[in-house]
Amino acid sequence: MGEETVDMMVVREFDPSKDGVGVEEVERRCEVGPSGKLSLFTDLLGDPICRVRNSPVFLMLVAEIGEEVVGMIRGCIKTVTCGKKLSRNVKNNFSYNAINVTDLSKPVPVYTKAAYILGLRVSPSHRRMGVGLKLVRQMEDWFRQNGAEYSYIATENDNHASVKLFTHKCGYSKFRTASVLVNPVFAHRVTVSNRVTIIKLNPYDAEMLYRRRFATTEFFPRDIDSVLKNKLNLGTFLAVPRDSLKSGLWAGSDKFLSDPPESWAVLSVWNCKDVFRLEVRGVSRVKRTFAKTTRIVDKALPFLRLPSVPAVFRPFGLYFMYGLGGEGPVVAKLMKALCGHAHNLAKENGCGVVATEVANREPLKLGIPHWKMLSCAEDLWCIKRLGEDYSDGAVGDWTKSPPGMSIFVDPREF
Repeated sequence: MGEETVDMMVVREFDPSKDGVGVEEVERRCEVGPSGKLSLFTDLLGDPICRVRNSPVFLMLVAEIGEEVVGMIRGCIKTVTCGKKLSRNVKNNFSYNAINVTDLSKPVPVYTKAAYILGLRVSPSHRRMGVGLKLVRQMEDWFRQNGAEYSYIATENDNHASVKLFTHKCGYSKFRTASVLVNPVFAHRVTVSNRVTIIKLNPYDAEMLYRRRFATTEFFPRDIDSVLKNKLNLGTFLAVPRDSLKSGLWAGSDKFLSDPPESWAVLSVWNCKDVFRLEVRGVSRVKRTFAKTTRIVDKALPFLRLPSVPAVFRPFGLYFMYGLGGEGPVVAKLMKALCGHAHNLAKENGCGVVATEVANREPLKLGIPHWKMLSCAEDLWCIKRLGEDYSDGAVGDWTKSPPGMSIFVDPREF
């Protein structure tokens, strides 16, 4: 039965003129979570390609048996940081917007062309028939044709079927672990400490700051300028202790980086609400009633600043915080202030939650407010080298490299 199904199956590029309904039906049947229990449903707002559309190069494939869509997969390719090295030829390594780097002792990024697989779905009625495997292999063929050296995926650590498919059948190895941290948006505004000054950076200053301080972080996108200038990017925000700026005013990234304060933090906010909506299903009436009551009390008595469960049992949007970084003895407090600022932005625009994803070893986790019941304890990133004919370069085989403290999570793929 399984072999016959694979023989009858056709994998081809997604055609929006005829595949929309079929893809939507598969998405509907593939809620994330155990059957009959708590699950997460994703509404792509009528655009099946929305999760890769903002990437430099992307493709969506569908698996079809007869005239029925039984599975799909999305993939994108970009240039990212895979390591770092010391270089005397600094000018060539930083050719973006005439960035002037003079310290030859500082490491510079080593880039590679990496492909990312996401949104793999197989209809429940056609699982264990080789549909997912065929979709992955055909997507990898496209990756190779477009010069990608590595392919990687992210999945929940306890999604045993997905982990088994990629590590046992597709040749991927477990690579990095990350935490998805989710915080509810309350009916009241979060108080941001008056001891912190928050500055919204223009795209140029944001790019300078990220390239000079975070370009050697794993998975940092070389086209960070495209990310920061995207209409879904709501801004990059810098937090410093009040009165810590030397002139008292923001004078640009050049001056800031030449003599930064002892502590500072930065993050950017991405508007996922206009890309997709989420909905939690499978919750008892008692829990729904309790959640609604907390919101009513919070809304009626906002001055009490009581935590309330957001309206996640109907479609809700989220803001994603990315590019988190900083340094100094009070960086965690500054990060907490930035997260509070992001929460208030999300509240103004009717979002249900704010979220971020960071490496499990990320020191800044201490400053990121989140609810454990809404967060994912561990996300597993798996990686595969697509060809042996590439040179090892300055990093060697990236799949065998030890993890760093941080990873850069591209908001275009969250």
